[in-house]
Amino acid sequence: MPEIELRGGEVDGLRLHYIVEGRGPVVILVHGLGGFAEYWRHNIEALAARATVYALDLPGSGRSSKPPTRYALGDFARTLSGFMDALGLAHASIVGHSLGGAVAVTYALTHPSRVDRVALLGAIVPGFPYRRSWAARLAEIHGVGEALSLCGCAPLYKAVLARCFHAPDAAEIDFLVDSFYGARTGPEARAAFLATIRHIKIDFIDHAVAYRRALAGLDLPMLVIHGRQDAVVPWSHCADVARAVPRAVVRWIDRCGHFPQIEHAAVVNAWLGDFVVRRAAPR
Repeated sequence: MPEIELRGGEVDGLRLHYIVEGRGPVVILVHGLGGFAEYWRHNIEALAARATVYALDLPGSGRSSKPPTRYALGDFARTLSGFMDALGLAHASIVGHSLGGAVAVTYALTHPSRVDRVALLGAIVPGFPYRRSWAARLAEIHGVGEALSLCGCAPLYKAVLARCFHAPDAAEIDFLVDSFYGARTGPEARAAFLATIRHIKIDFIDHAVAYRRALAGLDLPMLVIHGRQDAVVPWSHCADVARAVPRAVVRWIDRCGHFPQIEHAAVVNAWLGDFVVRRAAPR
């Protein structure tokens, strides 16, 4: 898994791990909260047959840097811009899962000339109704979140993650939790996780109106894929997003929870492949 160190501005010195495969139009896969690049392992090879596919560990996640800094959506978007600059990528299609969908949307709104298409999978998007879980609301409280993070352990993480799937697979859950476990659960990782929860709250609450207004004017093709049994991000949230974005098309998957790219990889890979290899949107 290659690593790149970003240079310049607020991202100077930030180290990012990433995966790259294939040749063709550039596609960047962005994981959600607590995820890492290999969350996309069922999709990379299939998409790489038609595109150059990058999957990265966002700052604070996986094996990338976890500095004591701000982790708001704008910061993740600046990281994505720095990543593309460092690799000489002029433009790309951005695919985001869960919170990675919010990152993809933020990047598309702030750098529209560099984005060909946007695809959202089980995504949460600022500006649309969404009730944060009780655990997230507790974690936002300074001191309480730190205390709760010390209670985390692999069996607990696996039990929580299993509830995100319509039909949990034990081997899949083990992989998603056990991979790079030390790097993803150490003190720096826990601090970055809490900082992310606390900082994105501002985007989802204070900036909600601005996001919704901006998305109503987003002139980019968007594919929205969502599981009907998603217990993390309700289907109604996805439907609201699809109605509000002018060029959005929604694809529903039955018997699917929060991870359509894992639970129904073949279907999702076909949809994504057809979507991202189309001619780039006019600039």
